[in-house]
Amino acid sequence: QVQLVESGGGSVQAGGSLRLSCAFFGSMYSWYCMGWFRQAPGKEREAVAIIGLDGDTSYADYVKGRFTISQDKAKNTLYLQMSSLKPEDTAMYYCASVFNRCPENHNWRGFGYWGQGTQVTVSS
Repeated sequence: QVQLVESGGGSVQAGGSLRLSCAFFGSMYSWYCMGWFRQAPGKEREAVAIIGLDGDTSYADYVKGRFTISQDKAKNTLYLQMSSLKPEDTAMYYCASVFNRCPENHNWRGFGYWGQGTQVTVSS
């Protein structure tokens, strides 16, 4: 059974940076498409960044140029480096995984395993 454990959230001022981590347990990390998602109160969960089995990355338009997804396969860990943070980035951030190919359009509903989330709060 895959388990995902996020860490690294917190409160920062606008313009600041944070790095989120997601530790992966329970299976072979390299078999899974991995992603970061977020959900703000009253809003639908949305994709932030995805990394596929071949290492290809994709980003939502609203974080391009500011966030970077990366991984350390030796540590079975996924990261999200967030810079130039804005108040609208405030949300609960979740790590997610799905076996093999990433879902079409990176829809969150296609990801089967989720972490518990880590809160990111950006103040103006």
